[in-house]
Amino acid sequence: MEKIIINDIIPILVIMVLGYWFGKITYFTDEQRQGFNKLVLNVALPAALFVSIVKASREMLVEDITLTLISLFGTVGMFFLSFILCRAFFKHSIQEAAVCALIAGSPTIGFLGFAVLDPIYGNTVDTNLVIAIVAIIVNAITIPIGFYLINIGLQRDAAIAKRAAKKAAEAPAPATVAAAAPALAGAGAGGGTIAVDPNGPRPAKGTDEEREWKKLHKAEEKIEKAEAHMEKVQDKEAAKAAYLAKKKEDPHYKKPHSQNAEAVINALKEPVVWSPILAVVLVILGVRVPESFDPSFELIAKANSGVAVLAAGLALSTVRFSLGAETLWNTFFRLILTPAVILFFAILFGMANDGDKLGMLIMAVALPPAFSGIIISARYNIYVQEGASSVAVSTAGFAVTSILWIWLVPIIQAMFVH
Repeated sequence: MEKIIINDIIPILVIMVLGYWFGKITYFTDEQRQGFNKLVLNVALPAALFVSIVKASREMLVEDITLTLISLFGTVGMFFLSFILCRAFFKHSIQEAAVCALIAGSPTIGFLGFAVLDPIYGNTVDTNLVIAIVAIIVNAITIPIGFYLINIGLQRDAAIAKRAAKKAAEAPAPATVAAAAPALAGAGAGGGTIAVDPNGPRPAKGTDEEREWKKLHKAEEKIEKAEAHMEKVQDKEAAKAAYLAKKKEDPHYKKPHSQNAEAVINALKEPVVWSPILAVVLVILGVRVPESFDPSFELIAKANSGVAVLAAGLALSTVRFSLGAETLWNTFFRLILTPAVILFFAILFGMANDGDKLGMLIMAVALPPAFSGIIISARYNIYVQEGASSVAVSTAGFAVTSILWIWLVPIIQAMFVH
């Protein structure tokens, strides 16, 4: 276990801290940071997912149907549970909850799977089987679902912003908070209002003026963000209207796709979505990719892990680190609740008699969050603060919880062995 912490966990934290420091000293520009995210999401990660999946076989998927089904329903089920709870309790939008589920509900099996499981259980057929099955489920099912939900959320927000823009055009409101200060300012001690300029110097700390200044300053920031978002939406809608007008001139014009269909199509355009799906199709069809292609794919794939962790640190540097209730919940969900639920159902369906295979499964689903989640978060600027903080805390926490599961699983397993 000490070897895993020194060789695998500490390097992740060191590279993440390095990325955080680079971000704080502005070593990379915003465009360069986005370039890192694009490199990982569109090139290195798809290659890594493709390589890890095509090495599996049809025989692996049906060799242990109980393991496959528990991994499938357990991993996907916990992904959706994370999504639902994020929406219900933390009041996040659909796209934010989708990124939360990609982080809290998905283990980094492709990056740490072999590095953690091989030293503990050995490089065996069973180890390769567990890693391959969980990797296929995480990379070929939950990532596409996450992208679909992100697209649905973005489309819904665009529609809401469009309606809001139309309503604002019909009944213009003050352009800035400063213009609306009398309406927003709180009542003074004498029953009047406190006149404050949110763009002016900050009043003395603890005064009524300072409280009003903070309230108005925050409100003005929200309005500026909303205006910027609406401008983007209006530009997008104008481009779409022009495109549709052109299409209508064509006799082969077809009606636009429904919102759901469009979200699916947009998701499938992403290399990180279609790459693992293509790999799974090849595995199911029994098509084996020649081993001579492995070095080419693996050379690109090797860039994934280091750059992804560095990019996660860069993303964390752009926001204030959070150790609040949501970060702690995501960490608990990823490292404790998910493996506990899957352990319960694995025991329920008879995996107690499967030797080390049960421990392998629990360790595979108890890994820190998938780095693909934070890359997607940084790429689309969605759920960055909570996501980056959750990845950092969960990765550090895994050094403790991994020891817990290594010790606990055999004890629980022995209670149910027939």
